Amino acid sequence: MRRTCFFLLLFISLLITPRVFASELDDINNQINEIRTLLEGSKSATKPLEETLSKVEADFKAVENNISSMETDIGIKQREISDGEKKLGEEKGVFDIRVRSYYKNSRHFLGNSIGYFVSNNVTEAVRKYFYQQRIVQKDRDAILKTAFFITKLEEKKNTLQQEQSKLSEAKKQLDEQKKFYESEVGKAKNYQSGLEKQISELVAQQQTLIAQRLSALSLPQSAYTSSNGCSSDLTNGRSPGFSPSFGFFTFGVPHRVGMSQYGAKGRAEAGQSAEQILKFYYNADYTTGYDTGINIHVVGSNEYGESFDNNWNIEEYLQHVYEMPSAWPQESLKAQVIAARSYVLSYTGNGSSEICPNQHCQVVKQTAHNNPCDGWCQAVRDTAGIVMTSGGSPISAYFSSTAGGYIYSSSSSISSRAWTKNAQDGNGSYGSFDNVRNNAYDKESPWFYCDWGSRPSYGGTAWMKSEEVADIVNVLLLTQKDQSTIANVYQVDAPNPAGKDTWDTNRVKDELKNRGGSPFSSVSSVGINADFGGGVTTSVVINGDAGTQTFSGDVFKTYFNQRAPANIQIVGPLFNVERR
Repeated sequence: MRRTCFFLLLFISLLITPRVFASELDDINNQINEIRTLLEGSKSATKPLEETLSKVEADFKAVENNISSMETDIGIKQREISDGEKKLGEEKGVFDIRVRSYYKNSRHFLGNSIGYFVSNNVTEAVRKYFYQQRIVQKDRDAILKTAFFITKLEEKKNTLQQEQSKLSEAKKQLDEQKKFYESEVGKAKNYQSGLEKQISELVAQQQTLIAQRLSALSLPQSAYTSSNGCSSDLTNGRSPGFSPSFGFFTFGVPHRVGMSQYGAKGRAEAGQSAEQILKFYYNADYTTGYDTGINIHVVGSNEYGESFDNNWNIEEYLQHVYEMPSAWPQESLKAQVIAARSYVLSYTGNGSSEICPNQHCQVVKQTAHNNPCDGWCQAVRDTAGIVMTSGGSPISAYFSSTAGGYIYSSSSSISSRAWTKNAQDGNGSYGSFDNVRNNAYDKESPWFYCDWGSRPSYGGTAWMKSEEVADIVNVLLLTQKDQSTIANVYQVDAPNPAGKDTWDTNRVKDELKNRGGSPFSSVSSVGINADFGGGVTTSVVINGDAGTQTFSGDVFKTYFNQRAPANIQIVGPLFNVERR
């Protein structure tokens, strides 16, 4: 009987192959437990890590995919059971007939079996005996098959109910964990959003202070000014009284958009005409015959203490402009006059609005150049009605004193215009700092290569000590580890603009150590890498007693300008370091 059951079980298993889900359900429960562990870790963390959140989301997705797959499998199994029940219903009538047949034939077989073997015809008796036996056996096999089919069908139904119950519980747990996860992620994002807002406010405050410090330098925007050049010019021989000393030298003066006045001078000295000069600096048309009857209304005060409320004809207005020394080459003066004419017409909308008389607009004086007529006066007369236009309208022909060998399409104070451009302003291409110093058209400017700022206690120079540079490096390292410290690392020799404590050199070192950093006490060398095609310092390499650190040029400049003592500043995108 056991052997028969075994073969029947094998037969049933071949008819309907059961799907086993226990291990898959265990996997799901294990994954849910993993998610719970990750979420608990995320909840207890000060700031949930993004990679942890990504892992949780990935695990949820995997669990959902597994559940979806199991639901599909259970659906298949439900259909198999339904088909089995349908088949069983169809075979019930046959089963009843088989049972009756088996009962009848087995009784008949037992009653006649002895008669078969006492028959005179043995061969016929044996044949009838085995024939009758096959009939009984066939009925018995059919009955057993049906019985085991019913048994396995019931087992599968029970198993299916258990699996459905487990799956339902797994889905419930998953739903609970997802809700918890979404709540925790929401909290984390709110927390992170709060931090980002704080950091954004700190950075905005930082940039405001740096802009104020830059403005306090009174950088010469106009070539006409008599302002001195660099405080620590390499050729003036002034010593700060300490060594080694480091000077941070910038090429040019902001804003570098449009025409460089000293560049125009250098180009004129090289034989270029006003038209050639202007077409290099502006993507615009050199237009003659523009209306000379427009009036310009000047309102405000200039750097010389003069007040204005004047209405001048455009050509008369230009006689009062003081943006370039009158003794400069005539072609450079013509280029400047045409740029100034274009600028005022664009600024005022061809005279429909007023303009200020200082370097925020264009510098004008009450005294005109025409009594007696000097080089500037003659340039105004020679260029009457000539403007730079785009689409027929005068352009805002920006200009500044010294661009440092490059011009740019935009700056921090001036947005890009179609008629501005990025270009090297030199005779020959640049591949090094020496190339820029030797080949730039504005190299003769006293502000071409300057370290800006000064300290009376060190010979009126902007040279810095090794430990002062090390302090700036430590500030950089500290803020990289914790941006919330920005407000505590302003310059130590001025009031803190954020109203917080300013950490001195030793405090910065301690705070950096507390965050796992290695502070510098001295710097031995500073290396500069630059993109000479575009005129930008790309990285600053610091070597000192704590090893080597590399920072992007822009980031280094930002924190240098925040932390450097007195009014020492790096003022532009291309800067270099000199060591004495």
